[in-house]
Amino acid sequence: MCGRTSCHLPRDVLTRACAYHDRQGQKQLPEWRDADKYCPSYNKSPQSDNPVLLSRLHFDKGADSSERIITPMRWGLVPSWFKEGDPSKLQFNTTNCRSDTMTEKLSFKSGNTVNRTSPEDWEKVWDNWRLLTMAGIFDCWEPPQGGDILYSYTIITVDSCKGLKDIHHRMPAILDGDEAVSKWLDFGEVSMQEALTLIQPTENVTFHPVSTIVNNSRNNTPECLAPVDLLVKKELKISGSNQKMLQWLATKSPKKENSETAQKEESSVPQWSSQFLTKNPRPTKRGSAGLLEQWLKREKEEEPLAKQPHCQ
Repeated sequence: MCGRTSCHLPRDVLTRACAYHDRQGQKQLPEWRDADKYCPSYNKSPQSDNPVLLSRLHFDKGADSSERIITPMRWGLVPSWFKEGDPSKLQFNTTNCRSDTMTEKLSFKSGNTVNRTSPEDWEKVWDNWRLLTMAGIFDCWEPPQGGDILYSYTIITVDSCKGLKDIHHRMPAILDGDEAVSKWLDFGEVSMQEALTLIQPTENVTFHPVSTIVNNSRNNTPECLAPVDLLVKKELKISGSNQKMLQWLATKSPKKENSETAQKEESSVPQWSSQFLTKNPRPTKRGSAGLLEQWLKREKEEEPLAKQPHCQ
């Protein structure tokens, strides 16, 4: 369902955008983990690394569960129990997971929040615009033959709100406000049952159509986010080769010949071979009827005299 996202803010700007209040009410900035893996982009696709906000308690067992960190993770969850050595061999799609079945499936466990830049003025330095915070689940996978641990995540989806139903029947589970984000991340204090109540459709979203250039993940420009008017008819663009073909057809295409010219050219054809051709006034019959007639005639001619009727 959700196959493209965007987060192009510089790292320091994104850090300020993720400011939060700790359990004592003090404003804090989340710390980065593997910050060098963060690559801002206007067009993020599955299997790319994206910034994920989560409780510090997942990495530091002595930390307060309200403290937060940001770390890039692979979009498309690779479960810890996956036994193959190559994550690309995972046979099912884990880009998204349905809220109504995620607790039943072995693939999904720990909670996180995926950050996406708000669709406002994309060139502004952070000016208190809210991030689009989507609820997700992450896991860590260790290659069977050893190597670096891979952190990956999936985005939780819910039934679409009324405003989006005409576009798609599913939408991301959006955590609307810092309180909802805090409850979703603070697994040390908030039970899973309480956290799941936050996973609901919300009408507090704005949206607009964008260009189809986002279909190619190599396109990474502000044009990926610019609104487009679906009612404007695009003019047909003719390529250079097509233009040359049209010009050739207009100037060099063969013209129809009149009947006199055709007859004149036909009469100029040499007739010397016609004297050797004999014309049959009656065309030879073809097909099954003609063959049957020839066979009967031949049978009659070859019939023995004893069988022929006696004539006085």
